[in-house]
Amino acid sequence: MPAPVSVLYGMIVVAGWLAARAPVPARRPTFAAWGVQVLLNALWTPLFFGADKYGLALVDICLLLAALGATVLLAARVDRRAYWLLTPYLAWVSYAAALNLTLWPTN
Repeated sequence: MPAPVSVLYGMIVVAGWLAARAPVPARRPTFAAWGVQVLLNALWTPLFFGADKYGLALVDICLLLAALGATVLLAARVDRRAYWLLTPYLAWVSYAAALNLTLWPTN
């Protein structure tokens, strides 16, 4: 059985693939927003877990939430499947941001 995080990342990849291949003008900004949120996601883990920089990680995850929110809204315009694939990820990042916020003052 695959780990839940692996399934979540698989859903993110499929949503990006759907956005990238959508034959509509909104495809480009959707895929650009998708790329930004993937980059911010990749930065959060080493900041939070590797460097224990909870303040910087909080800034990163807030930016990630904004980029992901934009991605989800844009995805709804290009492919509803991409929208639905990203909504569990948005919930997960929101939960991680809340946890990050509670740990931030300790660092």
